[in-house]
Amino acid sequence: MTLAMAKKSALVRGFGRELFLLVLLSLFLTGCTGNKKTTSATANSEPAPADSLKAAFALTIHSPDGKSQDLDAVLFSVPNKRYRMELTGTLGIGVASLLWLEEGWKMVFPTEKLYVKGAGYMVGLFNDPSLPLVHIHQVAGIFDGKVIPENLEEISVRDTLYVNSAGADSAIVKIHEARDALTRHYTYAEKDGEVLWLATLGRDGKDEKLVIEEYKVFSGVKTPSKISFMRDEATFLEIRVKRITRGKSFGIGTWRLNIPVSYKQIGG
Repeated sequence: MTLAMAKKSALVRGFGRELFLLVLLSLFLTGCTGNKKTTSATANSEPAPADSLKAAFALTIHSPDGKSQDLDAVLFSVPNKRYRMELTGTLGIGVASLLWLEEGWKMVFPTEKLYVKGAGYMVGLFNDPSLPLVHIHQVAGIFDGKVIPENLEEISVRDTLYVNSAGADSAIVKIHEARDALTRHYTYAEKDGEVLWLATLGRDGKDEKLVIEEYKVFSGVKTPSKISFMRDEATFLEIRVKRITRGKSFGIGTWRLNIPVSYKQIGG
C-alpha cells in the first residue's frame, strides 16, 4: 500500500464511528420518543418480499472546522420490517454497518472494532442526550418518497412567498404547522405537492431543518434526490440519491450481521 493510500485508510478508521453515527443520527427530523424492547437482535433467514427497495446514495459530511468527508452508502429496505445500511469510505473501505430487525438492531464499526446494540424502532445512543434518536421506519421512508412523519395533526396552514436558496426563483407556497402524538412541533413548506423543507427543534432546543433541493422519479416514485440537513442554519450533511430499485428480493446474507467477540460494545 502506498503512503497516500495508507493515510486515506487511517482517515477512514479515525472517523468511522463518528461519521456513521452522524449520518444515521442526523436524520433527526423524523425522530420521536419510543419504548425499548428487551429482546435481542437475531438474523432473519426469510427472503425479502417483493415490495422491498434498494437505494444507493452519496453523502458529504461537513464538520464545524470547515472540513468535509465524502462517503457512499446503500440501504436495503423492507418497509416496516427490516433494514440494512452499509457505509463505505475512501478505497471502498467499510466504515459501518447497520442491521435493524423487528427483534432488535445493531451497528458495527469494523475499522474501529466497536458495536452498538438496541431494540425497538428508535435507533441511537439512548444515554447521550446530545445526539438525536431516529425513528428507523420514517428515516427509510424518505427513500420511498415519504418526507412528512405519519399521523401529524395539522394546526394551521398559510400561503407565503418562498425564494429558493439561489435567490432567483420565487413562488407562493403553503406553510404548514403541525404536531405529532407527543406534541412535537413541525413546520414545513409545500409547493405543488412537493415538500420543500421540514423544520423542528432538536432535543437540545436547537433549530434543525431538512431541505429538499431536488426531486427525481425512481422506479415510478417521485423521491427527494438531493437533501441537505441543517442545524442552527449551518449545513452539516448532504445526501445525493443515485438510484433506487424496487420489487427486488435480497439474499438471506443481507439480514445477517455478525459481531466478532473481540469487538467492544459502546453506548446502549
